[in-house]
Amino acid sequence: MENISFEEFLAQKKINAELFYAQNKSLYDSWKSEFEQLSLESFVMQKKFSINNVRRQFLLLKTT
Repeated sequence: MENISFEEFLAQKKINAELFYAQNKSLYDSWKSEFEQLSLESFVMQKKFSINNVRRQFLLLKTT
């Protein structure tokens, strides 16, 4: 797996990192800490069902 930052991961999952951080700093910080300690695959497996809920709350809207 490639090495990506937490913010890049959130963007890939269509999660607005700035909004996520601003509105739920404790969860953001918790996820970021875990992301930095685990492999990408392990992190995704642990958060598999939570990612969709967070995406719904903090959807990254693309403007083109």
